[in-house]
This record gives sequence, structure tokens and C-alpha cells, in this order.
Amino acid sequence: MARFSVMRGETVAGVTRRDTGRGQLSAGGRQRIRVEIRGAVQGVGFRPFIFRLARELGLTGWVSNSLAGVLLEAEGPSEELRLFRDKIISDKPVLAFIDNMQLSFFDPLNYTDFEIRPSLDEEQRTAMIMPDIATCPDCLAEVFAPGNRRYLYPFINCTHCGPRYAIIQRLPYDRANTSMSGFTMCASCRQEYENPASRFFHAQPVACPACGPQVTFWDGAGRVMARQRDALNMAVQAFRQGQVVAVKGLGGFHLMVDAEDEEAVQRLRRRKQRDEKPFAVMFPSLDAVSRACRVNAEELRLLESLMAPIVLLERISVSGMPAGGRVALAVAPGNPDVGAMLPFTPLHHILLREMGSPLVATSGNISDEPVCIDETEALARLKNIADCFLVHDRPIVRQVDDSLARVMAGRPLLLRRARGYAPLPVRCGRSGRATLAMGGQQKNTVALTVGDNIFVSQHIGDLDTRAALKTFQKTAGALIDLYQAPVEQVAHDRHPDYISTREAGHRGLPLVPVQHHHAHIVACMVDNDLDEEVLGLAWDGTGYGLDATIWGGEFLISSLTDFIRGGFFRPFPLPGGEIAVKEPWRAAWGALWEAMDGDMTDVRCLPCFRSRSDQELKVLNRMIEKQINTPQVSSVGRLFDAVAALTGVRDGACFEGQAAMALEFAARGFETGERYGYDVKRGGSLPEMGPWVADWRPMLKAIVADARAELNLNFISAKFHNTLIAIAVDIARCAGKKKIVLSGGCFQNKRLTEGLILQLRAAGFQPYWHQNIPPNDGGISLGQAVCAALKGAPA
Repeated sequence: MARFSVMRGETVAGVTRRDTGRGQLSAGGRQRIRVEIRGAVQGVGFRPFIFRLARELGLTGWVSNSLAGVLLEAEGPSEELRLFRDKIISDKPVLAFIDNMQLSFFDPLNYTDFEIRPSLDEEQRTAMIMPDIATCPDCLAEVFAPGNRRYLYPFINCTHCGPRYAIIQRLPYDRANTSMSGFTMCASCRQEYENPASRFFHAQPVACPACGPQVTFWDGAGRVMARQRDALNMAVQAFRQGQVVAVKGLGGFHLMVDAEDEEAVQRLRRRKQRDEKPFAVMFPSLDAVSRACRVNAEELRLLESLMAPIVLLERISVSGMPAGGRVALAVAPGNPDVGAMLPFTPLHHILLREMGSPLVATSGNISDEPVCIDETEALARLKNIADCFLVHDRPIVRQVDDSLARVMAGRPLLLRRARGYAPLPVRCGRSGRATLAMGGQQKNTVALTVGDNIFVSQHIGDLDTRAALKTFQKTAGALIDLYQAPVEQVAHDRHPDYISTREAGHRGLPLVPVQHHHAHIVACMVDNDLDEEVLGLAWDGTGYGLDATIWGGEFLISSLTDFIRGGFFRPFPLPGGEIAVKEPWRAAWGALWEAMDGDMTDVRCLPCFRSRSDQELKVLNRMIEKQINTPQVSSVGRLFDAVAALTGVRDGACFEGQAAMALEFAARGFETGERYGYDVKRGGSLPEMGPWVADWRPMLKAIVADARAELNLNFISAKFHNTLIAIAVDIARCAGKKKIVLSGGCFQNKRLTEGLILQLRAAGFQPYWHQNIPPNDGGISLGQAVCAALKGAPA
């Protein structure tokens, strides 16, 4: 017996063959090959593809799903087997990618036919589960074809599209292992399922109105009002009457309402207790999107992609909108952008086609809680928000929220990784100890290493509620169960009070703490296939430092396993600690205290402090002086808050990052080469020792002077962004590293990130920023997993 492997190479979605193995297939004669294929090869029509290819070439044998991917045997003449091997790589299904393909050669067994066999369940689980995929054009055409038996059927899918991750219970990916197991195929669906010429051939969730899931319309008390097509019609009627409808979709519930009805959107805000955080909007078509937003070619590709994420787009001003394109201002108050998406399931396509105008599609939850996935749970939790419910009877196995992306520096950047992307793994060039990584406190995800693959979960969210903790625990457990992974250690953030840190300690395994900002940089390194020492800029709001202060303006000389703090922004006191996230004026007071050496006599009259009583400010002074609930922070995120408050942009925030976003918006479209003054110097006792420290105090004093002089806010904000960029380039020069990695929540800021990329390139550096993993804390678990796996458990 001989063996050879075709390994994944440098291509993004395909395979580069490093060894064609042509010498292994002898000329002439009949041979049998066994092929083990690993990668994203389940739920993508791979077995039907193999079946058709083998039949086309006159080969006999079999193909089956396994816990590792796909296993097959084929026998026939050597020339046909060679062609078969090559076509597996060149002609594979569009959704598939091959991570590794291993061939073994045997004497023939004289198979008489080629067949699809039942799945195997006898090896380590390494098969990649496909994400849920948006409705394909063929299925969409059938949905709206009046003579088709699936006309207006909300659950049509095929091997090219439909639910995968949201419905799978265990590997391998077979109908019996999904939430479709309770639906027995009718004769017509069975015929399509077994027909090699059909795109429904071995499509595991295949269904039709006669045998598949059905929709039902409930009133606010859960009483059945209509079924099937009548239910869809009643839902559209409710939208047109301004009602809030809770719609059970693919990976959870949406709360949906007419996006052009200002009063209805405001009503949803009040009920959901979500004052100003933007809502996503689902548009019926690209044409509808372009009437409300500016869309470039890359954004268009994202909207139309198989992943179908929410895409941040610049809204056309109300005065410039064509008739019929005016999305309510309450959708995103004070925000020039809107999160736009297209329908991604047949159910949403039907609703939006009949509605003919955009709908708000926000997560079906009370603010800060996980999205509902069960209709009984939704009725209990959403009864004070939704007027009515559109539900169905296909169980959702796990919550999968909508992904969120924007185009940054000409390419997509994920801000929330969920539907359409999770749980496809991220590949690390090295493997280490089997590690479960618990992520951070905000925007939580968990990650699991299986060999050199890291499976990062879908977005879980902030771990501030009991419901969120339950979802976190369920998601971590499900990830381990899916792969039956023999976890050896648990990685966690160093912050002792994070829920994720406490949960790590409950697992009874060796613990590997990973510093928050190092995890950020490692995540971006892996996202860009880097395995060397780099300078990492980790700029965010909060992260527990090695010195027990709050870091967030870091310049780290970093590898995948270790780092040195090469520089940071000068720390300042943050009176009130976490409460300052919602009250940016506190960050302003603390930053001014640092800039003015505690002499606050001339700043009391600034607008952001006018509404504060003398007693309140005296208390803040005492907190700073006595260091009571006043951590020292080096955070760029909190510096954004301080400047936003001092310039009058915002002195309060309804959600994390709102003040910083407003400051970014203020600089949009305003071009200036000017910047404020600053200093960069060594922080050690001797000039040649210690990390570099960025002293922003000259900048802050100048900003206060400009604000008092009532200079243009756009000008001040643009200069502030320019100054941060200049500081970064100066410290990059000091660090002496060519490759510069950008990570942390601050690099969601388009003005900052694109400006810094431009200036770093101009200075001769190679900048790297995130692509497929969010720069915010949604990427922390990946960084933890890689760092801990490669370092191993502590001695």
C-alpha cells in the first residue's frame, strides 16, 4: 500500500497541490484508491459531487461522511482514477474547501456500482461544519414560481444553501443528526434527495409544504391566528399597521417593524429599552438599499455574498433621499450610517417581497440579553415588546446572530462574526495543546483548538446577565461536544472579575491566563497568517494589565506566545471606573486632572461640566486624590471619550463606544493635514531604558483651547485623529519593527484605521489589520487559544 497527501496551500478558498503523486498511480490496470478528505466538505453537496463525478468517469466504489470529513473508495483504470483525483480538487462544490486530502492505494475489490453509504462514526471529530448559507438563486426562483410545488414555501433549501450550523446537533452532518430529524420526507422530496441530477441530492434539510416545517401566526398572547400562507399575509398586514412582529428565523428571533414608520420604530425602542443604539435594516433588494445608502462595489459584493452579513453603509441624507427611500431617523439616531442587509432565508425574502419596503430587523431579545431561539421562550421574554409572533416548528439548536461587517481600506472587516461565518475554523500554522479559550467579558466568543484548526464560536455577547451566562456555558459545552475534543487546558483573560475568567476555573483543568491586549494582537496575527515578532498596536477601552492597571493604548513587541510592553499612552485617573463608559465626562475630568497636574480651577466652566454640581466634582477630586474606585488607565478608547466630552460631542453615552463613534462621525469628510502637539519619550528611570510613553497632555490642552475658541468641531476631531496616527507612526519608528499589527476596538474606527494604514505605508512599514476575525473583543478567544495552545500549560 502506498500513500500521499495533498495539503492545503496558500490559496484562500481552494487547494494548492504540493505533491501530485502521479508516480503512485501506475499506468494501465485496475486499481482501488481510498481518499480521506478533510475541510469544509459536509453540508456543501460534496458527496453528491463525488457520486456524479465517479459515475461520469465509470468508477465504482462508495462515498460517506465521517467525523473527520468525507471518506471514499473508488476503483477503475489508473488514468480515470488520476483524472478523478484531479477533478476532486479542480471541480469541487463552490462552498467547499479542502484542508487535506490523503490517498491510499489498494488492490481492487471489484465493486459493481458507486453508492453513497451511511455515515461513519468511528474516529476523531475534525470535520468542519458549514455555516448557515443565504438562499441561492435557484431556490429563490422556485419560491416565486407560481406553478412550483414550493411556491411561497419559507423553508426551501438545497445543497448550495440553507441552514447548517443552526440546526446540527452532532457530527457527521446527516439529517438524523439535525433538528430536521423529526420531519419525514414525502415521496417527492425523497425522489429529489435520491436523484443524482437534482440539486436536492442528499440535501439534508430538504423539505416541501407537504412534509416540512410550517409557519404559524400568533397574536400577542400566543393564540394561533393563521397558518402557512395566511400566516405570512397576516405578518405583512401587521407590519403595514405599524406593529412589532417577533419573527422566528434561522438562528433566532428578529423583532421586525416598518423601517420607514418613525413612530413604529420609536415604539420598538421604548419597549426594547434601547434608547439610541442603531437598529439593523433588512431591505427587499439592492435597488432599495441604493435608494437609502451609498454603496460601493466591495460593499455590494458583501451584501450579495453567501454570508449575507449586515453591512455598515453611509446613509443618504434625508433631504437627498428619493421618494420611498427614507429610512426613519429613529433607526440610527445621530448616526450617518445604517446597518443594511438583504433577506437571507426564503421566509425573509417572502416577507420583504410582499412588504415592498425595508423592515427593521433587530435581535429578538431585551437589550443586553441573548437572542431568543424557542417560540415558547420568545412568548415569555418578548411579550412586552412584540404585538404578535410569526413562528415555525423547525427547532433552532443554537443561537446564531447576524454577522456585522464594514469595508475598511478596500476590503471587508468583520465586526461581529456569527451567521454565515461561524463555525468555520481559523488555521494556525502550528498545533499545540488542546485548548478551550473562554474569551472576554464583552462581545464574548469561545474558541477550541483541534490540531492546527481553531474553531471560534458564533458571537455570544456581553456576559452581564444570567441569561447571557447560560448561553455562554451552553455554547462552550456544545463546541466541545461537537468535536468530542480532549481538552487539556483552559485559556482565560487575566482580569479576575470577568465572568469568563471565573467560569474557566470551574472546569477542573490547568489554567493559562493570557493578557487581554496580547490576545488582541495574536488574533490579528493569525488572521493575517503571521508567525514572527511584530509591533502590535492594541487600542481599546479596557483591558487588565500586568501591573493591575487598566491598559488600552498599547504598543506590544509581540510573538504568538510572548510579548514585551514596548510603549503605551500616558495613564490618567478614571474616577468611577466602569461607570465612566456610560459617562464620558468622567474620563474628561480625569484626563484634565492629569494634564493640569490637578489644578482644575479653569475647567469648571467647560460645557461638559456645567450640569455637574460643585459637590459632585469635589467628590471626584477626592476619589482621584485618595485613589478610591479610580483606576489608572492608558486607554485610547477612554481618551476618545474624554475628547468627545470636552468638545461637546457627547458627555453621556447610551451604549459602549457611542461617544467615540460620534467623534469619528464629526471628522468624516473633513480633510486637514494639521495635528496637535505631543511628546514621545522613554518611561524608564534612564533615557535609554523602559517603554516608550506617548504624552498626550499638550494635545488635550490645545483641544480645550480650540473648544473654548469655538473652532469647527470637524476640524478639532480631524486634528485629534491625525495626532493619534502621528503618535503611532513615531513609536513604530522607535520600535524598529517593519510589520505593524492593528487590533482592538478602536480600529473599528474607519477614519483612524485607514489614516494609520496610509501613513504607516508612507513611512515604509507593512500594516496588518483584521479581516475575518473582529478587532474588538470578539477576537479575544482566538488570541487566547493560539497563545495558550502553543505555550502549553504552566509547569
